[in-house]
Amino acid sequence: MKLIHTSDWHLGRAFHGAGLLPAQSDYVDHLVETVRSEAVDAVLVSGDVYDRALPPPEAVELLSEAVTRLIDAGSQVVLSSGNHDSAIRLGFAADLLQRAGLHIRSDVRSIGSPVLVGDTAVHAIPYLEPTATTVTDELGVTERSHAAVLTAAMERVRADVAGRGPRSVVMAHCFASGGAASDSERDITTGSVAMVPASTFDGVAYTALGHLHRPQQVGETVRYSGSPVAMSFSEAGQTKGSLLVTLDERGATTVEQVAAPVHREIALVRGTLDEVLTDACHEAAERAWVQVTLTDPIRPVGAYDRLRRRFPHLLQLGFEPSGDVVPVHSYAARVRRREPLEVCCDFVSDVRRGATADDDERRLLSDALEAGRRDRDRAEEHGAPRRRRRGVA
Repeated sequence: MKLIHTSDWHLGRAFHGAGLLPAQSDYVDHLVETVRSEAVDAVLVSGDVYDRALPPPEAVELLSEAVTRLIDAGSQVVLSSGNHDSAIRLGFAADLLQRAGLHIRSDVRSIGSPVLVGDTAVHAIPYLEPTATTVTDELGVTERSHAAVLTAAMERVRADVAGRGPRSVVMAHCFASGGAASDSERDITTGSVAMVPASTFDGVAYTALGHLHRPQQVGETVRYSGSPVAMSFSEAGQTKGSLLVTLDERGATTVEQVAAPVHREIALVRGTLDEVLTDACHEAAERAWVQVTLTDPIRPVGAYDRLRRRFPHLLQLGFEPSGDVVPVHSYAARVRRREPLEVCCDFVSDVRRGATADDDERRLLSDALEAGRRDRDRAEEHGAPRRRRRGVA
């Protein structure tokens, strides 16, 4: 049994203003060819098929083309919804489409009912929002955390797997502990309560995770395929692609990474303006999407226009002065890598001349942050544009 594990297509996304649809289309071509050459039985897409709840028409068209070509190439396709997808819209006509080989799992009520690919049971768990009563009531949990809802979901999965053969696969969209994030994933909750222990998925032959865009292994049989296309400069140097998973008759797995074509490389360039403009070692970056960080003690005049003449695909320009100059960092830069709750608590301490927030105040701030996140998600669900901040997708 051969499966392709992929996730986080984010169809319709842009990379610092540059559309990614041509790169995503190249990946679809590559995926179809891989299905043919490897005689793949099923393609598993573990969430975030689209980049937003209301995808642009060209993204919908590409997905339609992709699943049609994959099925025509001889593979079944299993899609599960991620935190970027609209579960209702993605799941439209799911019962009808499965007759053609396209299996969409976006409804919590489907958990425990696998997609059967030969004698392999594929349990596709949609993204579970732990604050949604439709999720917690259906799963019978009172603790509103990702670990709680996925633990309950896996209890249903294991109950089904117990009566089947050894070939069992789980698809899920979450932040498993031990995983390394990039700058391009969207926060799915406040603080560390988003973490789900990798051991939650014990008891199955293979777990195909989505959400983190860096390909990585977080458990003996628990892996992230990563996104097939880079979506932030923090992903420079990563090998993007899919995972080819082979299950033998005993349920043992072998996993091979299949590298995707690179539509355009990503380059990080650093130095003074004169160094960046003249150094021959940056020649490859002239064809890449480029992030330039200038280290001149004084910000050069007209730097962007001069850099664009050498690097026509320059997307991001930053300044980190060297020497004795003390750089003036913006507030956003100072808090970029910090948890929102800690930023809020520091603000409280600052305005109260050192008096820190007590436990009740921390809970109140945490509740407010979580409510704000839910409001943003609901606004996006109804088509409102999402404001982006660095490090959040």
